[in-house]
Amino acid sequence: MKIAVLDGFAANPGDLSWDFLGKYGEYEVFDRTPVSLISERAKDAGIIVVNKTPVSRETLKELPELKFIAVLATGYNIVDTVACDERGILVANIPSYSVSAVAQQTFAFILEYANRIGEHTLSVHSGGWTASPDFSYQVSPLCELEGKTLGIIGYGRIGRKVASMAESFGMKTLIHTAHPEKYTDADFVSMDELLRNSDIVTLHCPLTSETDKMVNEEFISKMKDGAFLVNTSRGQEIDEAALAAALNSGKLSGAGVDVLSVEPPKADNALLKAKNIYITPHIAWAAKETRSRLLSILEENISAFVSGNPVNIVNMQ
Repeated sequence: MKIAVLDGFAANPGDLSWDFLGKYGEYEVFDRTPVSLISERAKDAGIIVVNKTPVSRETLKELPELKFIAVLATGYNIVDTVACDERGILVANIPSYSVSAVAQQTFAFILEYANRIGEHTLSVHSGGWTASPDFSYQVSPLCELEGKTLGIIGYGRIGRKVASMAESFGMKTLIHTAHPEKYTDADFVSMDELLRNSDIVTLHCPLTSETDKMVNEEFISKMKDGAFLVNTSRGQEIDEAALAAALNSGKLSGAGVDVLSVEPPKADNALLKAKNIYITPHIAWAAKETRSRLLSILEENISAFVSGNPVNIVNMQ
């Protein structure tokens, strides 16, 4: 069986191996594939591996041999699963591979906000400490996390990991989830209560019609003045113009985001010029250990499909 990896570069820029694919058939790996080249590169493939390359109904019509789509991520909205159902094509994702890494990135933003390591390092390298009359100085305010309240929106695996980390810092937590009936290990609060009382708010919920642009002007107006916002979830959950306005006005003291609504962002994205915001290029999942785990689960998915016992299937239910 032929296997085509259509956009492998982000997951494996060269520090890992694709050789495991050879156990399941002839394979070819492409760093990136524009939509116009999908049919040419995968026309004979029984399996395609995609990360962010969209697979539409129209594209599927041009892939007559396709039987299995292995998504190299947890989210699979880039695949038309309804069309796959109609054609009998199985789609598998990779759940839970990046829980620790994303929670770590969440606290990287929170700790940078609290301790301002980057700003102080830049000041020292620019001669600020050499020229200082004092043994210690601050270029921006610092704060202790102990006793602060962290509002966690979404209580899946990542949300629970973040709550555990917050406890180790002595933080209080307020948690809101759309499905509190699923959990027995936490007390939940309303969204309004969380926003009103949280010093820091962090998003860990899936992108749905309810969460699309959830962080809008009304949402922000309910937050504490001077609160800090973190998003390592989905960029589309934030109305970026509203967040930029809140940062520039001082309603919020800062934000840390690893995701934007369009990636790579357009040059006119309001957040790129907003005040007091840390932006990283969707790297929360990208530690080598995390990507290695991603490829290991990819192999498990492909092996299970080839053996006739597919796992992690997100369609054909």
